[in-house]
Amino acid sequence: MSASARPHVPTDERRARLARRHRLLPSERTDDVASIADDLVALHSSDPTTVYLSAFARMENPSVEAVDRALYEDRSLIRHHAMRRTIWVMTHDVATAATASSTRKVAARERKKVLEWLDAADEVDDAVRWLDDATEKVVGMITEAGTAFTREIGQRLPDLKVSLTAAPGTKNATPIAAHTRVPLLAAMEGRLVRARPAGSWTSGQYSWAALERWIDGLTLGPDEGPSVEQASADLASRLLDRFGPMTAADLQWWTGWTKTQMTKAIAATGAVEVELDGGGTGWVGGDDPILDGTVSDEAEPWVAMLPSLDPTTMGWKQRAWYVDERLASRHFDRFGNAGPTVWADGQVVGGWAQCPKGELVMEIYDELTPRQYEQLEGEMVRLLRAIGDTRYRIRFPSPSHRDLVA
Repeated sequence: MSASARPHVPTDERRARLARRHRLLPSERTDDVASIADDLVALHSSDPTTVYLSAFARMENPSVEAVDRALYEDRSLIRHHAMRRTIWVMTHDVATAATASSTRKVAARERKKVLEWLDAADEVDDAVRWLDDATEKVVGMITEAGTAFTREIGQRLPDLKVSLTAAPGTKNATPIAAHTRVPLLAAMEGRLVRARPAGSWTSGQYSWAALERWIDGLTLGPDEGPSVEQASADLASRLLDRFGPMTAADLQWWTGWTKTQMTKAIAATGAVEVELDGGGTGWVGGDDPILDGTVSDEAEPWVAMLPSLDPTTMGWKQRAWYVDERLASRHFDRFGNAGPTVWADGQVVGGWAQCPKGELVMEIYDELTPRQYEQLEGEMVRLLRAIGDTRYRIRFPSPSHRDLVA
């Protein structure tokens, strides 16, 4: 297909697709939390509150209990390290693709780093043997116990509390206990999984469980599942379906893959290049309806209060089509992490925060219509009802968020 024959996807169409595909329209809301995760490919979980607040924004009846049920009772979702060494919450199928395409490389780097730390420890003669033996002890203990927190590993297996130094020889050198790294690495390698946290839904102190006991039939070990190539194509297909059009930079940003892996994955999906407003190009899946001239129905007017690290806000590296470049520094830190944002009809129009006393506050830059303000009030009521008396702090505050809670 020549450049002149590329289909054109205008910005208005991208915003309409985003609203419908990411369940941000009131008519698209669902209480099926696993479906919400799939429709966003995966939910960011570096901050534990993000999983819940991202789900709340897309649920008919948002509640902590419904998200807990999907995570810890139905176990239709798994919390797992994957793309960009980030912790995600995803369905089993996505976890399988993410593990083969991304997690195993992350695990290999993590293992190499831990072995270097062990080599430098006076108490360890053979780093590889020590780590392999420690992993078997930890996995065996957790399998027998059902679940265990990291502190319990240290209590029950005190011989693993070897003192290590992270980032040795740098200004960030930090002493750590070896037993804290063993379950982390075992989870990356598909043997353990993060289970219920200590405390409330805002806690990131998770217990550990053996994956084979926690989710029957799901295997994420190094010899299981699809090849890297198959898994990369699967994940790229899912991304293009939910976020397309995406530029090559967007795809590489989201996945953290090398340019070579990303290029091969795009080719394997049969993706088609399209023209974007402003002269750039992006990719859509080979079976995208827009290739047949079908465009989304014009989205009904909508607003949303999305949390920090929400997949919609974080889904594209090139964001000028949904956030004014002059305002991007208000909502993203220098690493590209997004703070809480207010959206109206496919654009970021402000930021919001929960203050220490529990009230929700926001700053709005654009002049909204009376209906949009009414919708925002409704969203605040929905969110306050779901949050209840819980007070939380976010881990990646934006400049906007810091000013709002000051």
